[in-house]
Amino acid sequence: MADFLEQLNDILFLDIETASLTEKFEDLPERIQEEWLKKERNIKPSDVNTEPGSLYFDRAGIHAEFGQVVCVGVGYFQWIKKDNKLSFRSKCYANTEEKELLLEFKALLEKKKWILCAHNGKEFDFPYLCRRMLINGVALPEPLQIAGKKPWEVRHLDTMELWKFGDYKHYTRLELLASIFGIPSSKDELDGSQVNTTFHLEGDIEKIKKYCLRDVEVTAKVFLAMNPQVENPEIEIIHLQD
Repeated sequence: MADFLEQLNDILFLDIETASLTEKFEDLPERIQEEWLKKERNIKPSDVNTEPGSLYFDRAGIHAEFGQVVCVGVGYFQWIKKDNKLSFRSKCYANTEEKELLLEFKALLEKKKWILCAHNGKEFDFPYLCRRMLINGVALPEPLQIAGKKPWEVRHLDTMELWKFGDYKHYTRLELLASIFGIPSSKDELDGSQVNTTFHLEGDIEKIKKYCLRDVEVTAKVFLAMNPQVENPEIEIIHLQD
């Protein structure tokens, strides 16, 4: 158990919140508008007749080419051996200037040889961050560089992948895992489908940050639940200042 707790110190749990690149479709550069319309034709049901660009506000945020990172929540466990105490320290990076946000997050990743962990991170969070960094002219930090690496050299964990146990058809929401493991929900005041409205129309970044940090905390607790070396651990939650 001691070895597992010490390894926890090296895992950086994270979650990102994303929004459409602009509030209105018409505000996109013309070339990007044309590309979105092509994308839209592929994602809308064939029997639904909608105005061109009408899906942009609700759907663009999940596509890195048409969206932006508005918040990155991170957290890590710290085990104090002499006190046999487990704490979880978390922090949120948010900035209306996406490049500044990504540079701050990059600086964190370069401080330590982190193992990154997110729910559905391999399909969403990690590639989204990589794409947005490159679009913003930010060189990828080492933990996000996977080109040319062997699978065992990539330090990425994914709680959804861990729960699949090799069943590649299986998709499980973080909220479902939280429910079955008795972990309090992160969706009390907000869920992912409301982030775009909260960011663009309400301008309430603090609400998004709070939701993002809750998701990070839930992801970390789900990871512990799937590694029961620590039985019913008491965890001190510490929110670090921005």
